[in-house]
Amino acid sequence: MAKIKKGDLVVVVAGRDKGKQGRVLEVDRDRDRVVVEGVQRATKHTKVGQSSGSRTGGIETVEAPIHVSNVMLVDPETKRGTRVGMRSETVERDGKERTVRVRVAKRSGKDI
Repeated sequence: MAKIKKGDLVVVVAGRDKGKQGRVLEVDRDRDRVVVEGVQRATKHTKVGQSSGSRTGGIETVEAPIHVSNVMLVDPETKRGTRVGMRSETVERDGKERTVRVRVAKRSGKDI
C-alpha cells in the first residue's frame, strides 16, 4: 500500500514551493513522482493545432511532477505535515475475516 495516494492532501517540505498545500492529482510509482495541484507550476508553449475553428495554441501553465520525498501527508487532526505508518486491522466481510492495512498519521495516531 502506498503512503501517498491520488486525492490526498499534502504539504511540500522542500524546494521552491516549500510550505504550500495541495491535492495529489496523479502518482507515478515508476519514477517516484507526484503531481500536486498548484505546486511546481511550469509554463508550456503549445503549437496551434488544426482543430476546426478554434485556436488551441499559446502559453499554458501546468503542474510539473515533484519527487515523493519532498511532500508529506497532512494530518487530518492538526492540519500539519505528518509521517505515515501502517497498521493491520481484522475486518469481517461476508462472513470471512480479512486482514487489511490501514494508513495511520504518526503525529496524531488517527487513521487516514
